[in-house]
Amino acid sequence: MAVPKKRTGASAQGHRRSKWKANKPETTKCSNCGELALTHTVCTACGYYKGVPVKLSDKLAATVKPPKKAVTKAEKKRKEEVAVEAKVEETAAETVKPKKTTAKKASAETAAKKTPAKVKVKSETAKATNKTKTSQKIEKLEQKPQ
Repeated sequence: MAVPKKRTGASAQGHRRSKWKANKPETTKCSNCGELALTHTVCTACGYYKGVPVKLSDKLAATVKPPKKAVTKAEKKRKEEVAVEAKVEETAAETVKPKKTTAKKASAETAAKKTPAKVKVKSETAKATNKTKTSQKIEKLEQKPQ
């Protein structure tokens, strides 16, 4: 172990210790809130650094997403009905090659192709247009200006 050859004098000891002191920290004004903050650090008051939010809560507040539109049961039902009608129209549009059958069976098959079995006709106006009441309501809603 190293041992000093001579004792350090009080003057030399004082000069050495004079350099060891507390310095005033460098501070700057926050660009967001204007409060004093240490340089090159996040502002303790608002959580911004160089005008950008750094805190997670501030980032979430800065990037606010619009709330999702609540879909009502009626809208869901209407969309399902439209999808079902589209499927019915697709199946009705498909043409199937007729098999060789008797005249009675052939006329029954062509009648079945013309009117799909899934669509139930309830009112007189619907019979004429081959549409259900719900599909008529949907058309009325689409025609109304919003």
